[in-house]
Amino acid sequence: MPPEWAPQDWLWIGFPHDPAEWPDLAAAQVQIAAFASAVAESGQEVRLLVRDAANEMRARALTHGAVQLERRGFGDVWLRDTGPLVLTDGAGNRLGQRFGFNGWGGKFLMEGDQTIGAELAKDAGLTVRTGDWVLEGGAIDGDGTGLVVTTEQCLLNPNRNPHLSRDQIEAQLKADLGFARVLWLGEGLLGDHTDGHVDNLARFVGPGRIAIPQASAADDPNRAIFTDAKSRAEAAGLEVLAVPSPGWMGEGDQAEPASYMNFAICNTVVVVPVYGSPLDAEAVATIGAMFPDRAAVGVPADAVLGGGGSFHCASQQMPAAGWAAARRT
Repeated sequence: MPPEWAPQDWLWIGFPHDPAEWPDLAAAQVQIAAFASAVAESGQEVRLLVRDAANEMRARALTHGAVQLERRGFGDVWLRDTGPLVLTDGAGNRLGQRFGFNGWGGKFLMEGDQTIGAELAKDAGLTVRTGDWVLEGGAIDGDGTGLVVTTEQCLLNPNRNPHLSRDQIEAQLKADLGFARVLWLGEGLLGDHTDGHVDNLARFVGPGRIAIPQASAADDPNRAIFTDAKSRAEAAGLEVLAVPSPGWMGEGDQAEPASYMNFAICNTVVVVPVYGSPLDAEAVATIGAMFPDRAAVGVPADAVLGGGGSFHCASQQMPAAGWAAARRT
Protein backbone atom coordinates (compact mmCIF):
# COMPACT_ATOMS: atom_id res chain seq x y z
CA MET A 1 0.00 0.00 0.00
CA PRO A 2 1.74 3.19 -1.15
CA PRO A 3 2.08 6.13 1.22
CA GLU A 4 -0.20 9.01 0.39
CA TRP A 5 2.67 11.18 -0.89
CA ALA A 6 3.43 8.66 -3.66
CA PRO A 7 2.38 9.85 -7.15
CA GLN A 8 -1.37 9.75 -7.75
CA ASP A 9 -3.32 9.38 -10.98
CA TRP A 10 -6.46 10.98 -9.56
CA LEU A 11 -8.43 11.72 -6.40
CA TRP A 12 -11.99 10.55 -5.69
CA ILE A 13 -14.05 12.89 -3.47
CA GLY A 14 -17.60 12.48 -2.19
CA PHE A 15 -20.12 15.35 -2.52
CA PRO A 16 -22.62 15.74 0.37
CA HIS A 17 -26.21 15.11 -0.62
CA ASP A 18 -28.33 13.96 2.34
CA PRO A 19 -29.79 16.77 4.51
CA ALA A 20 -30.43 14.28 7.31
CA GLU A 21 -26.68 13.77 7.69
CA TRP A 22 -25.57 17.40 7.60
CA PRO A 23 -26.48 20.24 10.01
CA ASP A 24 -25.72 22.69 7.17
CA LEU A 25 -25.78 20.77 3.91
CA ALA A 26 -25.40 23.82 1.65
CA ALA A 27 -22.28 25.02 3.48
CA ALA A 28 -20.78 21.51 3.50
CA GLN A 29 -21.29 21.31 -0.26
CA VAL A 30 -19.52 24.65 -0.73
CA GLN A 31 -16.56 23.48 1.35
CA ILE A 32 -16.21 20.08 -0.34
CA ALA A 33 -16.45 21.85 -3.72
CA ALA A 34 -13.67 24.21 -2.63
CA PHE A 35 -11.53 21.21 -1.66
CA ALA A 36 -12.13 19.55 -5.04
CA SER A 37 -11.39 22.79 -6.87
CA ALA A 38 -8.13 23.37 -4.97
CA VAL A 39 -6.87 19.96 -6.08
CA ALA A 40 -8.10 20.36 -9.67
CA GLU A 41 -6.54 23.81 -9.97
CA SER A 42 -3.18 22.26 -9.06
CA GLY A 43 -3.39 20.17 -12.24
CA GLN A 44 -4.42 16.85 -10.67
CA GLU A 45 -7.43 14.93 -11.91
CA VAL A 46 -10.38 15.02 -9.52
CA ARG A 47 -13.40 12.74 -9.74
CA LEU A 48 -16.18 14.20 -7.61
CA LEU A 49 -18.95 11.71 -6.92
CA VAL A 50 -22.49 13.11 -6.99
CA ARG A 51 -25.61 11.22 -6.02
CA ASP A 52 -28.16 12.43 -8.59
CA ALA A 53 -28.95 15.02 -11.25
CA ALA A 54 -29.83 17.77 -8.77
CA ASN A 55 -26.57 17.32 -6.89
CA GLU A 56 -24.67 17.20 -10.16
CA MET A 57 -26.07 20.61 -11.08
CA ARG A 58 -25.23 21.97 -7.64
CA ALA A 59 -21.67 20.61 -7.78
CA ARG A 60 -21.09 21.94 -11.28
CA ALA A 61 -22.12 25.43 -10.18
CA LEU A 62 -19.69 25.33 -7.24
CA THR A 63 -16.57 23.69 -8.68
CA HIS A 64 -13.71 24.57 -11.00
CA GLY A 65 -14.35 23.45 -14.57
CA ALA A 66 -11.54 20.90 -14.39
CA VAL A 67 -13.35 18.89 -11.71
CA GLN A 68 -14.90 15.78 -13.27
CA LEU A 69 -18.34 14.81 -11.97
CA GLU A 70 -19.42 11.17 -11.72
CA ARG A 71 -22.98 10.23 -10.82
CA ARG A 72 -22.77 7.29 -8.40
CA GLY A 73 -25.05 5.43 -6.01
CA PHE A 74 -23.01 6.04 -2.87
CA GLY A 75 -24.17 6.64 0.69
CA ASP A 76 -22.15 9.06 2.79
CA VAL A 77 -19.16 10.99 1.49
CA TRP A 78 -16.47 9.24 3.54
CA LEU A 79 -14.66 7.52 0.68
CA ARG A 80 -11.52 7.08 2.79
CA ASP A 81 -13.50 4.33 4.51
CA THR A 82 -15.86 3.06 1.81
CA GLY A 83 -13.66 3.51 -1.27
CA PRO A 84 -11.01 1.06 -2.47
CA LEU A 85 -7.52 0.90 -0.96
CA VAL A 86 -5.29 0.49 -4.00
CA LEU A 87 -2.13 -1.63 -3.78
CA THR A 88 0.73 -1.58 -6.29
CA ASP A 89 3.62 -3.92 -7.05
CA GLY A 90 5.94 -1.53 -8.90
CA ALA A 91 5.58 -3.44 -12.15
CA GLY A 92 2.54 -1.54 -13.37
CA ASN A 93 -0.01 -3.74 -11.59
CA ARG A 94 -2.63 -2.42 -9.19
CA LEU A 95 -5.19 -4.17 -7.01
CA GLY A 96 -8.32 -2.79 -5.37
CA GLN A 97 -8.44 -4.05 -1.79
CA ARG A 98 -11.76 -3.96 0.02
CA PHE A 99 -12.88 -5.10 3.46
CA GLY A 100 -16.10 -5.62 5.30
CA PHE A 101 -17.88 -2.37 6.20
CA ASN A 102 -20.43 -2.21 9.01
CA GLY A 103 -21.13 1.50 9.33
CA TRP A 104 -18.34 2.31 11.79
CA GLY A 105 -19.34 -0.33 14.26
CA GLY A 106 -23.04 -0.37 13.44
CA LYS A 107 -23.63 3.36 14.01
CA PHE A 108 -24.22 4.69 10.49
CA LEU A 109 -24.95 2.68 7.36
CA MET A 110 -26.38 4.22 4.21
CA GLU A 111 -27.38 2.59 0.94
CA GLY A 112 -24.36 2.29 -1.36
CA ASP A 113 -21.69 2.44 1.34
CA GLN A 114 -21.00 -1.29 1.16
CA THR A 115 -20.74 -1.41 -2.62
CA ILE A 116 -19.15 1.87 -3.80
CA GLY A 117 -15.59 0.72 -3.12
CA ALA A 118 -15.77 -2.34 -5.36
CA GLU A 119 -17.69 -0.36 -7.99
CA LEU A 120 -15.03 2.36 -8.22
CA ALA A 121 -12.21 -0.17 -8.35
CA LYS A 122 -13.84 -2.30 -11.06
CA ASP A 123 -14.71 0.73 -13.18
CA ALA A 124 -11.05 1.78 -12.91
CA GLY A 125 -10.07 -1.59 -14.41
CA LEU A 126 -8.77 -3.08 -11.17
CA THR A 127 -9.10 -6.59 -9.89
CA VAL A 128 -10.94 -6.41 -6.56
CA ARG A 129 -10.06 -8.50 -3.52
CA THR A 130 -12.14 -8.41 -0.32
CA GLY A 131 -10.74 -9.24 3.09
CA ASP A 132 -12.88 -11.27 5.49
CA TRP A 133 -12.75 -8.69 8.30
CA VAL A 134 -13.91 -5.12 8.96
CA LEU A 135 -11.51 -2.24 8.28
CA GLU A 136 -11.86 1.41 7.27
CA GLY A 137 -9.14 3.29 5.43
CA GLY A 138 -9.17 6.16 7.92
CA ALA A 139 -8.16 3.74 10.69
CA ILE A 140 -4.66 3.23 9.24
CA ASP A 141 -1.78 5.23 7.78
CA GLY A 142 1.48 3.90 6.30
CA ASP A 143 4.91 5.44 5.81
CA GLY A 144 5.97 3.43 2.74
CA THR A 145 8.54 1.31 4.57
CA GLY A 146 6.14 -1.34 5.84
CA LEU A 147 5.14 0.57 8.99
CA VAL A 148 1.46 1.27 9.69
CA VAL A 149 -0.04 3.32 12.52
CA THR A 150 -3.48 2.77 14.01
CA THR A 151 -5.34 3.14 17.31
CA GLU A 152 -6.34 0.52 19.83
CA GLN A 153 -9.65 2.28 20.30
CA CYS A 154 -10.68 1.53 16.71
CA LEU A 155 -9.01 -1.67 15.57
CA LEU A 156 -9.43 -3.49 18.89
CA ASN A 157 -13.01 -2.30 19.31
CA PRO A 158 -15.41 -5.26 19.69
CA ASN A 159 -17.88 -3.51 17.37
CA ARG A 160 -15.57 -4.27 14.41
CA ASN A 161 -13.87 -7.66 14.73
CA PRO A 162 -14.69 -9.26 18.08
CA HIS A 163 -13.35 -12.63 16.86
CA LEU A 164 -9.86 -11.28 16.15
CA SER A 165 -7.08 -10.78 18.69
CA ARG A 166 -4.48 -8.02 18.51
CA ASP A 167 -1.95 -10.45 17.02
CA GLN A 168 -4.49 -11.68 14.47
CA ILE A 169 -5.29 -8.11 13.38
CA GLU A 170 -1.57 -7.45 12.91
CA ALA A 171 -1.35 -10.60 10.78
CA GLN A 172 -4.31 -9.43 8.67
CA LEU A 173 -2.73 -6.01 8.09
CA LYS A 174 0.40 -7.75 6.89
CA ALA A 175 -1.39 -10.28 4.69
CA ASP A 176 -3.92 -7.94 3.07
CA LEU A 177 -2.00 -4.64 2.80
CA GLY A 178 1.67 -5.65 2.90
CA PHE A 179 2.56 -3.97 6.19
CA ALA A 180 5.39 -5.47 8.24
CA ARG A 181 5.17 -3.49 11.50
CA VAL A 182 2.32 -1.92 13.46
CA LEU A 183 2.52 1.15 15.71
CA TRP A 184 -0.40 1.02 18.14
CA LEU A 185 -1.57 4.36 19.50
CA GLY A 186 -4.22 4.45 22.20
CA GLU A 187 -7.34 6.62 22.03
CA GLY A 188 -8.46 8.80 19.16
CA LEU A 189 -10.02 12.27 19.45
CA LEU A 190 -12.97 12.87 21.73
CA GLY A 191 -16.27 13.08 19.87
CA ASP A 192 -15.02 11.03 16.92
CA HIS A 193 -17.88 8.80 15.78
CA THR A 194 -15.41 6.50 14.01
CA ASP A 195 -14.10 5.25 17.36
CA GLY A 196 -10.77 6.99 17.05
CA HIS A 197 -9.62 6.91 13.43
CA VAL A 198 -5.91 7.61 13.28
CA ASP A 199 -6.19 10.11 10.42
CA ASN A 200 -7.54 12.65 12.90
CA LEU A 201 -4.70 12.02 15.35
CA ALA A 202 -1.42 11.07 13.66
CA ARG A 203 -0.21 11.15 10.07
CA PHE A 204 3.01 10.02 8.47
CA VAL A 205 4.68 12.81 6.54
CA GLY A 206 7.71 10.80 5.41
CA PRO A 207 9.46 7.50 6.17
CA GLY A 208 9.85 7.30 9.93
CA ARG A 209 8.38 10.81 10.40
CA ILE A 210 4.98 11.27 12.02
CA ALA A 211 2.98 14.42 12.77
CA ILE A 212 0.91 14.57 15.96
CA PRO A 213 -1.11 17.51 17.34
CA GLN A 214 0.10 19.53 20.28
CA ALA A 215 -2.41 21.11 22.65
CA SER A 216 -2.28 24.89 22.36
CA ALA A 217 -4.71 25.85 25.12
CA ALA A 218 -5.46 24.70 28.65
CA ASP A 219 -8.99 23.64 27.69
CA ASP A 220 -7.95 21.41 24.78
CA PRO A 221 -10.05 18.26 25.35
CA ASN A 222 -7.45 15.99 23.74
CA ARG A 223 -4.33 17.09 25.61
CA ALA A 224 -3.78 13.71 27.33
CA ILE A 225 -4.49 11.83 24.09
CA PHE A 226 -1.88 13.85 22.19
CA THR A 227 0.70 13.32 24.94
CA ASP A 228 0.15 9.57 24.97
CA ALA A 229 0.36 9.32 21.17
CA LYS A 230 3.63 11.28 21.12
CA SER A 231 5.12 9.08 23.82
CA ARG A 232 4.25 5.88 21.97
CA ALA A 233 5.60 7.17 18.65
CA GLU A 234 8.87 8.29 20.21
CA ALA A 235 9.22 4.94 21.98
CA ALA A 236 8.92 3.31 18.56
CA GLY A 237 11.90 5.34 17.34
CA LEU A 238 9.97 7.75 15.12
CA GLU A 239 10.69 11.42 14.55
CA VAL A 240 7.64 13.23 15.92
CA LEU A 241 6.66 16.60 14.45
CA ALA A 242 4.18 18.83 16.29
CA VAL A 243 1.15 20.45 14.64
CA PRO A 244 -1.00 22.86 16.65
CA SER A 245 -4.43 21.70 17.67
CA PRO A 246 -7.35 24.03 16.84
CA GLY A 247 -8.38 23.69 20.49
CA TRP A 248 -11.86 23.28 21.90
CA MET A 249 -14.67 23.19 19.35
CA GLY A 250 -18.18 22.04 20.04
CA GLU A 251 -21.43 22.92 21.75
CA GLY A 252 -22.13 22.62 25.46
CA ASP A 253 -19.91 19.89 26.84
CA GLN A 254 -19.81 17.93 23.57
CA ALA A 255 -16.42 18.23 21.85
CA GLU A 256 -16.19 18.05 18.07
CA PRO A 257 -13.21 16.11 16.61
CA ALA A 258 -11.72 19.17 14.91
CA SER A 259 -8.21 18.41 13.68
CA TYR A 260 -5.74 19.82 11.19
CA MET A 261 -4.42 16.27 10.81
CA ASN A 262 -7.24 15.44 8.39
CA PHE A 263 -5.28 17.03 5.55
CA ALA A 264 -5.25 15.48 2.06
CA ILE A 265 -1.84 14.94 0.44
CA CYS A 266 -2.05 15.36 -3.34
CA ASN A 267 0.58 15.50 -6.08
CA THR A 268 1.53 19.17 -5.76
CA VAL A 269 -0.70 20.46 -2.94
CA VAL A 270 -1.65 19.53 0.60
CA VAL A 271 -5.18 20.67 1.45
CA VAL A 272 -5.52 21.47 5.15
CA PRO A 273 -8.93 21.85 6.84
CA VAL A 274 -9.31 25.09 8.81
CA TYR A 275 -12.03 25.99 11.27
CA GLY A 276 -11.88 29.71 12.02
CA SER A 277 -9.44 29.11 14.89
CA PRO A 278 -6.70 31.66 15.65
CA LEU A 279 -4.27 28.80 14.99
CA ASP A 280 -5.41 28.12 11.40
CA ALA A 281 -2.59 30.01 9.66
CA GLU A 282 0.08 28.50 11.91
CA ALA A 283 -1.23 25.00 11.27
CA VAL A 284 -1.22 25.45 7.48
CA ALA A 285 2.32 26.82 7.57
CA THR A 286 3.52 24.03 9.87
CA ILE A 287 2.09 21.30 7.68
CA GLY A 288 3.36 23.04 4.57
CA ALA A 289 6.91 22.97 5.94
CA MET A 290 6.64 19.17 6.17
CA PHE A 291 5.98 19.00 2.41
CA PRO A 292 8.46 21.46 0.82
CA ASP A 293 7.68 20.08 -2.65
CA ARG A 294 3.97 20.91 -2.30
CA ALA A 295 1.91 24.02 -1.65
CA ALA A 296 -0.17 23.95 1.53
CA VAL A 297 -3.67 25.34 1.07
CA GLY A 298 -6.08 26.00 3.93
CA VAL A 299 -9.76 25.45 3.08
CA PRO A 300 -12.64 26.06 5.52
CA ALA A 301 -14.07 22.80 6.86
CA ASP A 302 -16.28 23.66 9.83
CA ALA A 303 -19.47 22.62 8.00
CA VAL A 304 -17.81 19.39 6.82
CA LEU A 305 -16.83 18.72 10.43
CA GLY A 306 -20.52 19.02 11.30
CA GLY A 307 -21.09 15.87 9.25
CA GLY A 308 -18.46 13.94 11.16
CA GLY A 309 -15.17 14.30 9.29
CA SER A 310 -13.04 16.41 7.00
CA PHE A 311 -11.17 16.40 3.69
CA HIS A 312 -9.01 13.31 4.16
CA CYS A 313 -12.08 11.35 5.28
CA ALA A 314 -14.04 12.46 2.20
CA SER A 315 -11.39 11.44 -0.34
CA GLN A 316 -9.45 8.45 -1.64
CA GLN A 317 -6.49 8.54 -4.01
CA MET A 318 -5.67 6.35 -6.98
CA PRO A 319 -1.90 5.79 -6.70
CA ALA A 320 0.12 5.68 -9.89
CA ALA A 321 1.01 2.15 -10.95
CA GLY A 322 4.79 2.43 -10.79
CA TRP A 323 5.34 2.92 -7.07
CA ALA A 324 7.04 0.03 -5.25
CA ALA A 325 7.61 -0.60 -1.56
CA ALA A 326 11.37 -0.72 -2.12
CA ARG A 327 11.33 3.05 -2.71
CA ARG A 328 11.81 4.16 0.86
CA THR A 329 13.31 7.61 0.42
